[in-house]
Amino acid sequence: MIISRREVLAVGTFGSASVLLPLPSWLRGGPPRLAESKLPKPFQVGLTVPPTLAPVRSTATTDYYQLTMQSAPAQIIPGFATTIFGYNGIHPGPTVYARRGRIVVVRQINALPDVHPTLGYRCTTSVHLHGNASLPQYDGWAEDLTPPGFFKDYVYPNEQPGRTMWYHDHAVDHTAENVYMGLAGFYITNEGPNLPLPKGRFDIPLMIKDVLFTPDRQLLFDAGEEDKGLMGDVILVNGKPWPVLKVERRKYLFRILNASASRAYRLALSTGDPFTFVQTDGGLMPVPQSAAEFRIGAAERYGVVIDFARYPIGQQVVLRNLDLKNNENFATTKQVMRFDVTAEATSLSNNTVPPVLTPGNSAGDPMLLQPSQAVRTRDWQFKRRREAWSINGEFWDSGRIDADPALGAVEIWRFQNTSGGWFHPIHTHLVDFKILDRNGRPPAAYELGAKDTTYVGEDETLRVIARFTPHRGRYMMHCHNLVHEDTHMMTNFEVGKGGPSPTSVPPTQLPAPPL
Repeated sequence: MIISRREVLAVGTFGSASVLLPLPSWLRGGPPRLAESKLPKPFQVGLTVPPTLAPVRSTATTDYYQLTMQSAPAQIIPGFATTIFGYNGIHPGPTVYARRGRIVVVRQINALPDVHPTLGYRCTTSVHLHGNASLPQYDGWAEDLTPPGFFKDYVYPNEQPGRTMWYHDHAVDHTAENVYMGLAGFYITNEGPNLPLPKGRFDIPLMIKDVLFTPDRQLLFDAGEEDKGLMGDVILVNGKPWPVLKVERRKYLFRILNASASRAYRLALSTGDPFTFVQTDGGLMPVPQSAAEFRIGAAERYGVVIDFARYPIGQQVVLRNLDLKNNENFATTKQVMRFDVTAEATSLSNNTVPPVLTPGNSAGDPMLLQPSQAVRTRDWQFKRRREAWSINGEFWDSGRIDADPALGAVEIWRFQNTSGGWFHPIHTHLVDFKILDRNGRPPAAYELGAKDTTYVGEDETLRVIARFTPHRGRYMMHCHNLVHEDTHMMTNFEVGKGGPSPTSVPPTQLPAPPL
């Protein structure tokens, strides 16, 4: 069973769809969550790395992949089967490793139940490759829906610099439920073969998310009060509760993704040692940065290097989650996972962090943009209206365009959150941006790289700058607190004129011909 805010009070119609706001579970009469005493104990299971997805076939220019979205049992709590939605039936889904310059076609088959067995909503999907400059018809627009029993082929040119991306559901009204149930996976493009950063088994993606369980160990979706969203008391990393990774005495690269529905994290090592930051959402940073802690909102990605050579064999290092304003903290959410130093290094190749990561001479690098290049500044306000979250006082309307940058134009967008009661991770589709300042001050050291999602904290104003390229067409900007998103905290912007419609490639009914 999974309990959702769909069993709640309708409070009005915003734009094109009814918006439902949640009631706490104690008012709904929903089942209680699993008692803390019965939760799995931390550091009892090993970290698992998602499997690599192999192409179905390849040509001189293109690699073809296939994924099936389906309901399946998973062993999250040892000894119990929990129903999930997963790409190929697993969570996280298989990782796609793509090569820059090669086209990738991913067939996404919706084999989910026609209607969710307990929530009653139609299990439509829309797959967004988060961080990719996709054409509008392959971007996972919220209303570009694939019903159960249908499939859609998504085409990705992979022309951007290498980066850590993730694919996840983006269906209007039910993104939160679908992603929470498990519809998320990594998609990684290579940063370049000559960089001496850790590679292979020393380059590990970490998908962090929090969940709740019912007493019968099924996922419990309880969004509580809509201003916060969903806050779980179990921290999963790559689908396992508080796992342990055995490491050698050498450097490791961890690609950290916050895939939570709502929670943000303030991560630090129990030893107090700093992380070395080498990647942001948009790939390699210009130069490495160092910080002993960092906050990461939903959908943000950071590549960090940890040097375990500084520790003796037998040392245990915990990845901690420090308190962060407006998160619902539990005793169980203060730690994320543990690294156990168990052996000397078996290889010291690719064990260096170079002083310069990118030469900074790419014409498309947003980190080279300067405010003087901007042709205009747009203001975006994220605030409460009619007991829900809005953007500039408006809610999602698929037919409304709220910004119209010209193709190739440079603009400054000012993100304003005047509420002290909540934070918003804001995601712009299509483009990478550079954070210029936060409340007039420079961004944090770990933010000094290209971003597509940024943490807009309580009473914060950010200025970001971006060049709107490479495609014409309609794209989305929204809050990536998925509970806020599903209550229509989303907007459209259109780049240039005459771009393809985001629904111009409709799904096809099964059975599917061979790829």
